[in-house]
Amino acid sequence: MMTQASVGQVPDPPTCRFGHELGRSGTCPTDCYTVFKTLGRFYNHAELIEQRQRWQREGKTVVFTNGCYDLLHPGHIQTLEAARSLGDVLVLALNSDAGTRRMKGPSRPIVAENERVELALALNAVDAVTLFDEETPRALIAAVLPDVLVKGADWSHFVAGREEVEAAGGKVVTLPLEPDYSTTNVVKLIASGHSS
Repeated sequence: MMTQASVGQVPDPPTCRFGHELGRSGTCPTDCYTVFKTLGRFYNHAELIEQRQRWQREGKTVVFTNGCYDLLHPGHIQTLEAARSLGDVLVLALNSDAGTRRMKGPSRPIVAENERVELALALNAVDAVTLFDEETPRALIAAVLPDVLVKGADWSHFVAGREEVEAAGGKVVTLPLEPDYSTTNVVKLIASGHSS
């Protein structure tokens, strides 16, 4: 199991089900991406901060969002596409398995972090993926300083990193949630034995 280190530390990279490093061209000799074609790239925190500086020099607008993204559903996809439309690059910071357990309870996540990274890297809207262990990605956001910070409207009462982004001249956007989509509700539905 891979864990994300603090900002600036280099964690072990996430791997696919065959043990090959995700998001790196040419690291999979067995072509494990026949199911999921990797479109984005995984970055540890230090790499992401360095890449952010390159994007800034290139004049690209960087959008940042975060979440567990456990049991990926159409609401997630629509939110990520809406976030991506706000700039040139979308960074998705995923809660680690340990962080997801602390937030959602001992039965979560249902999909392990390596698999959630793999799924996120296969999404057209996502350009960069990283993991974080902390309760919030505030320190990471302060280090990356995206141009646009995005959260779902369910978090409008508290957006970690808001102060840092706005102080640097960036903006914070809360997107409306897609009705009828919730990982928690899907889990409850499955546990009850009912279908949708």
